Amino acid sequence: MSFPKDFMLGASTAAHQVEGNNKNSDFWALENLPNTMFKEPSLDAVDHYNRYEEDITLLKNAGLNTYRFSIEWARIEPTQGVFDANEIEHYRKKIAYCRKNNIEPIITMHHFTNPKWIVQKGGWNNPEVVDSFVAYCEKVTQELGAELEYVCTINEANIGLQIQKMAKDMMGQTGDVQVGIDAGTRRETMMAYGKEAMAQHGINPQNIFLSMGNNWVVSNAIIVQAHVKARDAMKAICPHLKIGISLSLHDFQAQPGGETLAEIEWIEEFTQYLPYIFNDDFIGVQNYSRKLVGPNGRVKPSADIPVTQMGYENYPAAISNVTRKVAELFKGDIVITENGIATDDDNLRVDFICKAVEGIKKCIADGIPIKGYTYWSLLDNFEWMLGYDRTFGLIAVDRKTQTRYPKESLKFLGSLNT
Repeated sequence: MSFPKDFMLGASTAAHQVEGNNKNSDFWALENLPNTMFKEPSLDAVDHYNRYEEDITLLKNAGLNTYRFSIEWARIEPTQGVFDANEIEHYRKKIAYCRKNNIEPIITMHHFTNPKWIVQKGGWNNPEVVDSFVAYCEKVTQELGAELEYVCTINEANIGLQIQKMAKDMMGQTGDVQVGIDAGTRRETMMAYGKEAMAQHGINPQNIFLSMGNNWVVSNAIIVQAHVKARDAMKAICPHLKIGISLSLHDFQAQPGGETLAEIEWIEEFTQYLPYIFNDDFIGVQNYSRKLVGPNGRVKPSADIPVTQMGYENYPAAISNVTRKVAELFKGDIVITENGIATDDDNLRVDFICKAVEGIKKCIADGIPIKGYTYWSLLDNFEWMLGYDRTFGLIAVDRKTQTRYPKESLKFLGSLNT
């Protein structure tokens, strides 16, 4: 079975992870503290800010037709209320280059990073962030909205919940959350780091990643309010836009006696958001693996189960399982905005993509309205606290020369579009 004619097939990136020199952001400040908890700073990243034409051309030449990327709030509004016309123009040119090459741009307005001034004011634990986020979204839509169709407000709006669970469990494994957090950090190290961040930058590290450590009930209410208000504000400016949100979702698989806990996990991770996304045009589904749930909580995979560089089980069937479960309750369109594998063996990546896409095609054949699939990630990039040695990309990069080396997996993914 081939994809529908208008299916969006491509890859994703996030600004901070690929652009480089995002100097007005909260993450830049934290990465460059003298005793940083980050393995290494992002620095020039993979210089996508200056080399996006080359990267988009590689994506196009492979046969792909879609590129999901984020606009960096810290570039657009480095100081509250002051918008940088040059940075807006940068993203205008990037979107235009996509259009010139028949690449559909899917834009994410917020992909984890914030302007430093947002976090200095309490970040996503301060209700004032809602109006600030809406104002930023309105400005971008006024300037760029006419050239867009798909817009995601907030990437993985539920990631704070997952990070809080990981911190509470203190299991010391990166596989408990679908993002590059060093879960083995001790509490006393985190406390010392927080004091240093506050002293030098006025930043509480608990306010990054959409409220990493504060009261999730409070911050979650702020996040969903920001999404709804930003969605409606952007729609008022450009009614043609298709707007949604993305969620980090696990394929929870109940083991004997774990059925109730598995259902509770799904309610917390997905179902609770339904009232706030009911009027969205689409949902961005993001998944990397499964979680086994027993009567006492998470069940670790047996030692002989293959895992990725991130520590999660290599389980490509998870994406179709999650998508089917989402479709039971969410009746709008679905775009798979992230799915991928961190591995230095590109043969494993090709196999992962093949199996994941096979499951997606079966979902489509069963009538599930999946409109697109963007693999994570187009480029090997900066995996947050874990640095540069986790390789998700379809394209390798020599960071000394910034030379691009397309992998066989890029060619393979593109071949699926024929």
